[in-house]
Amino acid sequence: MQLKRGSQNLTQHIVKTTNVAKMKKGYQRLTIDERIIIEKQLALGLNHSQIAVLLGRHKSSVYRDVKRCKVGHYTAMQATWLSVSKSSDRKNGKSKMNQNKALYDYVKDKLELYWSPQQIHMQLKKDYPADEGMRIAAETIYYYIYVHAKPELKTALIEQLRQKRKYRGNVRRGKDKRTTIADKISIEERPEEVKGREVPGHWEGDLIMGKDRQSAIGTLNERTTRTVILVHLKARDAETVRKAFEKEFKDIPCQMKHSLTYDNGTEMAQHKLFTKNTKIAVYFAHPYSPWERPTNENSNGLLRDYFPKGTDLSLVSKKRLKEVQNQLNERPRKVLDWRTPKEVFDDFIMKKIELQV
Repeated sequence: MQLKRGSQNLTQHIVKTTNVAKMKKGYQRLTIDERIIIEKQLALGLNHSQIAVLLGRHKSSVYRDVKRCKVGHYTAMQATWLSVSKSSDRKNGKSKMNQNKALYDYVKDKLELYWSPQQIHMQLKKDYPADEGMRIAAETIYYYIYVHAKPELKTALIEQLRQKRKYRGNVRRGKDKRTTIADKISIEERPEEVKGREVPGHWEGDLIMGKDRQSAIGTLNERTTRTVILVHLKARDAETVRKAFEKEFKDIPCQMKHSLTYDNGTEMAQHKLFTKNTKIAVYFAHPYSPWERPTNENSNGLLRDYFPKGTDLSLVSKKRLKEVQNQLNERPRKVLDWRTPKEVFDDFIMKKIELQV
């Protein structure tokens, strides 16, 4: 079959960019990237033999993979799922976690701290750099939880995963009944440097509410380092919140506290006095616009792993809050190239000190 010029160019481009044309020594399963190529080339009209040459594979490997998708057209994702399922059936429950107790205990301990499978996968490389037995992919952890784990354990492990909501999307809220905050400065007047995350020292803040909205915890997040500060509150009136926030910011170096972007809650009604005492400018997001405080909103979601909705937050001690705060700040983050917020925050402080010297 003769390829059209456009198809030839596409084929040459794929070979060049994926570097899969070389024959491999020994048998290796098809990768998701190879399956994407198969899907595209089938759509262009290539047969199994031509695709096999392109991939540097035997034509029977391509044939079997395509034949496996009995229902509908071949797709890379469906083929990958079917391949993983078949492999799992052969192992008959003998997952890597079940065969390695040390690995199982490590993963289970991190899940109990609400680490994501991807965070666990990356941290294993740091903690066991020379031990190949202590390696597990994030998808393998998910697959263990949903496929291999016994029903009781499965339920418990899913509870410890980040996404476990019954419904997705934002909950519709009623009319804004909060009183107006006097002399507030809109987020639209915030310096341009805050929008980026290159300059540290810009924070986002809010409260998370407890049972019947009778108790609350203050949350503060630094945008660049993703550092979180949890504020213990005896009440949620403006004066109590102001004093509590001022106390938390007191020990933070001046170079790491420039601005605070806050929700429209009236607990920040004393923002002018807060700015006078701390030298931190306060800007207010638009009503019901959580995307204008993305770091804080994400952090508040993480906190619900520890303090589910309906929890009486007045019963949570300051000591417990700081334990959770430390756990979050010592958890590696993908957005920080798998470093922890604490590491990045401390590095910025050291750099500032070195520059001053």
